[in-house]
Amino acid sequence: MTTYRMIELVVAVAFIVAAVWLYRARKAADQGYGSQGAVLLLIVGTIAAIHALGLLEYRPSQSELEYLKARAQ
Repeated sequence: MTTYRMIELVVAVAFIVAAVWLYRARKAADQGYGSQGAVLLLIVGTIAAIHALGLLEYRPSQSELEYLKARAQ
């Protein structure tokens, strides 16, 4: 994992923690519902974590690799 990816993961975790804190703080203020901002932070943090972990990278299947190898010959 590169330094950039580690920093991105730390920021993603910070977004998720901030979302939980914001949601609970708004709920504790007797409003009875969570904050839309907290939900948005949670979504952004989740997507950033998925990206930081490399789950969005393209990984060709074995059949695609074989096809490209045969095509190159």
